[in-house]
Amino acid sequence: MGEILGYARVSTGDQDVSGQELRLQQAGAAKIFTDVRSGRTMDRPGLIELLAYARTGDTLAVVRLDRLGRSLGELLAVVTSLKDRGIALLSLEERIDTGSAAGELVFHVFGAIAHFERRLIAERTRDGIAAARAEGRKPGRRPLDPEKLQAAKTLIRGGLSPSKAARQVGLGRSTLYRELSLTANSPR
Repeated sequence: MGEILGYARVSTGDQDVSGQELRLQQAGAAKIFTDVRSGRTMDRPGLIELLAYARTGDTLAVVRLDRLGRSLGELLAVVTSLKDRGIALLSLEERIDTGSAAGELVFHVFGAIAHFERRLIAERTRDGIAAARAEGRKPGRRPLDPEKLQAAKTLIRGGLSPSKAARQVGLGRSTLYRELSLTANSPR
């Protein structure tokens, strides 16, 4: 019988992992690994350390599944990786234990639902694109107005922040940052 290894994650530094750590200790976690990272990134040093430490027969415990992965696809990939290594997953909140037959079944059902959902989204996207073309519209991102981009660059050179420049000329902040990085990285 292996160890229970806890994993706690919060998204920002002003949040506290102590509540998760307490629940993991109460569940019998011998060692707890933590991260203060957004769920958007899988670059999580604490999780990487836990996975390097874990051995066959161990159980990775989390308070809730969303602490481990942001999407069902991400979770399924992690669980598959754990299963391949002989490591079970225990989620306290959802009461899922992949070390049991019932817990494994629940995850297979989740996987089937995720696959079905991906197929539905792809079909809807294809249908939407076909409908837009039939109506004479071009699907996709509208072309960027070069005059707005130039105006924003002029404002930035004048000392305005890119966020304020984007707002002033009517561009999205992320659009302006993307265009600025493309300009900066293009060969001269």
